[in-house]
Formats: sequence, C-alpha cells, structure tokens
Amino acid sequence: MSLEKTRLRLGIVPLCDCAPIVVAKERGFFAEQGLDVDIAREPSWANIRDKVLVGALDGAQMLATMPLAATLGLGNVHQPIITALGLNVGGNAITVSNDLFDRMQGADPAAMAAKPISARALKTVIEQDRAAGAPPMTFATVYPFSPHNYELRAWMAAAGIDPDRDIRLVVIPPPQMVGNLSAGNIVGYCVGEPWNGMATSLGLGHRLVTSQELWGGRVEKVLGVTEGWADTHPETHKALIRALLQACRWADQPENRHEVARLIAQPSYVNAPLEVVRDTLEKPGTMLFSAHAANFPWRSQALWFLVQMRRWGQLPAAIDMRRAADRIFRADLYRLAALEVDFPVPLSDAKVEGDHPAPWSLIDATQPIVMGPDVFFDGGRFDPANAETLADSYALAPLSGVPGNDTLIQRRTDR
Repeated sequence: MSLEKTRLRLGIVPLCDCAPIVVAKERGFFAEQGLDVDIAREPSWANIRDKVLVGALDGAQMLATMPLAATLGLGNVHQPIITALGLNVGGNAITVSNDLFDRMQGADPAAMAAKPISARALKTVIEQDRAAGAPPMTFATVYPFSPHNYELRAWMAAAGIDPDRDIRLVVIPPPQMVGNLSAGNIVGYCVGEPWNGMATSLGLGHRLVTSQELWGGRVEKVLGVTEGWADTHPETHKALIRALLQACRWADQPENRHEVARLIAQPSYVNAPLEVVRDTLEKPGTMLFSAHAANFPWRSQALWFLVQMRRWGQLPAAIDMRRAADRIFRADLYRLAALEVDFPVPLSDAKVEGDHPAPWSLIDATQPIVMGPDVFFDGGRFDPANAETLADSYALAPLSGVPGNDTLIQRRTDR
C-alpha cells in the first residue's frame, strides 16, 4: 500500500539514544522505506512533547513515560500519544559531584564499595546535614514524568531516603546538567548519556550507578506519535517503524559503533566530543538498540512506570492502569511492522520483570529470542498481574521496597 505521507519531521533531544533516528537518516534506512525525513534537534523534552502535540513534528524520540503522561493528562497537557517501538535499552546513570562523592566515601566506605552502589551512604550524608542544620541538597532529573525521575526515586527510597522531603528535586534539560553541576546549582543528577560521561571526563563528578544496574532490560526511549497521527497515517507509521528497526539492528553491531558515535556526535545532533560519545557507545552493555527484544513495547514495563507514578502521587487512583498500558504501548502495531522486516516478535504483551539474573531465552515468540539479565538493583520482582495491589500499597507507603524483598521494606508511619 502507498504511504499517506512521505515527507516527515522527527524530533530528537541531544542524547546518545537518538542514534536510531540519526542512523536511519544518515545510512539511508528511511529512504529505503520511501521516507524523506528531516531531524529537528530540540533543547528539552517539553519542547518535544509540545511540538508533537501541535503537529510541528510528525513524531519524535521520547522518554518511554511521555506517552503515558500525555495520554493520561498528567502535568499540563492531555492528548493521546502512543508508542509502538522502543529505541533503546539502558543509557542513563546517576552522577554526583566530586564533593558529594567524597563525603559518601567517608560516610560509608562499605556501601560505596558494593556493586551496584546503593544510596545508603547518601542517607548518612543527608542525616549529617540535617543534624548540622544545612538545607536539603538539590538533585536534578530531566522531566517530571521520566524514567530518570523514577530510577532516582527508587534508588533513594530503597535506602530509606524520602525524595520529597529529604532532598530537593528540580528539572533540568539534559545538555544543561553538566553546567549546573559545575556551577554548584545541583549536587547530582540522573540523565542519559553522554552527559554522565561528560562530567567524569571533565573531572566534575562521578558516575555512581547505571540504569542497566538499576533495572536491566528496561526500555528507555521510544518513538512517539499522537494517536490521531497514527490512525491517519497507518502505512507511514509502519514504514517508520520498519526503517528504525533496521537502523537499530545496524547500530547494535559492534563493528558499527564507532560510526554511530561519529554520526551522532555532530553539532546538528548531540554536539559532544567524539571520544565521550564513543566511550559510551563502545562500552559493552551500556546501551542496546536492538538486542534482547529492546524494541518491543512491553506492557509490563508500562505498568511498572504507572505504578511509580501512583507511588509518587502523580497518578490518580481512579485511572485504569491496565487499560492505559494497552492503549498506549502498542505491541500489536509493533508486530505488524516487525514481521515485515523479519524480526522475531514476542507473542505475549507482558512478562514478569526481574526474574532473570543471567541471559535467558524467550520461547514465547515467533522465534526464540536471546534475552539479557533483567534484575532490579534491590533484588525485587515485578509481576504485572499484581500491579494494582502494588500501586495501592505504595500509595500508603511510598518508601516500601518491592514485595518479595523484605529487607528493603521501610514503611512510613506518618501517612
């Protein structure tokens, strides 16, 4: 069938995980599908969201949580956005200033020596500051409804830190993180690469823990389009997914990573030193674009995000989380496109998250798919069948650990 539209404009934010969109343009994967694509480099996630909603962009690289937040009317917008394609797994990290790192080392050397590093030492530093009458430290994430926000909060909460009371959280666009850390406006942040690597390369901070260590195999960025655009342009949407799947597979080949780094480091895209971008992309396991079913929009992961939104007071209890996940994470549309380019596809829309500490094989698929470890940093487990029960318990006690890991449960008694 012919495409409804061939000239498209897609948005990106300057991060290493914009690579699939850049590769699809620069290596001709869009052109092979009959698409003529312009790429718009946007300064923030709010810009991306707003321009997609008003039609200035046909689609964009988005945080995996953005379609959920926009569709459910969280924040100041309420317009349906869907995703039928994950762009990558991994790529985020929590980074702190040199001064805070040194204080954490002194406060709890054992906690800092463990892998992955917990927030236990940070809790001790926070308690020291409170005893001294110092104001709360300021940390940054990239968007109120972002994986980064929920990663940082979960990491802190597991050590008994209340991110709404014990620290101050602000939102800063990714490219501005390093400058704000250098200026002392923040003491740490959770952001995507290359902005963690940039801080370490400049000697401004230390990367503590990566998103793959916090929860292996979680989708990070997605292709987002409005629901109306997808309904009006079904063949174009499918062609976009096909092109990006091919680009993701190409970008995931180790022999291509150097070229991927060269392409995205350019001023029109990430605009960062090539050696910093290359260090991120060539480090094994830091970021995956295709392997381990990285492109599949798992509804179990959508439910985990929704549970976290409820946990931290962003999502009203009346919202049907399961219905929202089904509407927004379009596994059905993924399958239609993926099968046309001979990608194996999962046959189930959801899975238990956190069950596999080692590589495993997904048999419930058109062909067996080699999968990677998917464990949570705290040893927890998320069964999507229990999402509503978990959300209810978190609403009463946000600092609770994941059920099944009793050593981390620290229930609040003041709510």
